Amino acid sequence: MDEHAPSATPGFELGNLLLIVVGAHLRAEVADRPLAYRLSQRVKKWLKAHDDRMNVSLMPVVCSDIWYVNQRDLQSLPTVSVGGPEVNALSAYFANKLPTAWVRDNHMLVQLDPEYVDLRVCVWGADHRLTVAAVDVFCEQYLEGYLRAVATQVEPTEG
Repeated sequence: MDEHAPSATPGFELGNLLLIVVGAHLRAEVADRPLAYRLSQRVKKWLKAHDDRMNVSLMPVVCSDIWYVNQRDLQSLPTVSVGGPEVNALSAYFANKLPTAWVRDNHMLVQLDPEYVDLRVCVWGADHRLTVAAVDVFCEQYLEGYLRAVATQVEPTEG
């Protein structure tokens, strides 16, 4: 394993991470990274509210698509990719691998396994405003079920 990988950092348990991945593209850094941190805060709030019923300690971590694709150990972790395929390589990769759970006018998508067996998610819109709206839909309609599945440590499917 790479000495710079998260599990080599004190306090990190690789198996307890929930990754929120944004593109390394400048537009993604400016627009999608703050949105990913907002999603991370929402996850932390949910975790705190359910802490007494959790048997694992989950930690949301925002990282870039470059880090994710170059660290094989990360690719089996629960992952939410935020931002469109033109600025996020992971979203481009997930585009034809994940089922579409919600779509509006082919301009906003939430892609995920509705059974939550595969814990990879892709959320994006055709522009920043629509990506924000798609993340809101994910949070309102899917986040609760997704986090419950993550908390039970259902393994994502490789592929």
